[in-house]
Amino acid sequence: MNTLNDLRTTGQRGRITDVTGDDAVAVRLMEMGLTEDAEIELIGFAPLGDPIEFLVRGYRLSLRKAEASRVAIELI
Repeated sequence: MNTLNDLRTTGQRGRITDVTGDDAVAVRLMEMGLTEDAEIELIGFAPLGDPIEFLVRGYRLSLRKAEASRVAIELI
């Protein structure tokens, strides 16, 4: 299983398959548009590697590595 945290190259894309967990963080991730079948693209990394910036549903979203590791994807 790949996660958003596994993306390494700018422009890499994936399709979200699951958001793991049932706590407030998982709910917040889904409220931000990280839902099943949404396409997501890696835009880049902050200078020290954290946070990571993504393009999802037409807007830019920055996530910490810990949050990104909770979003399962399939590469496309």
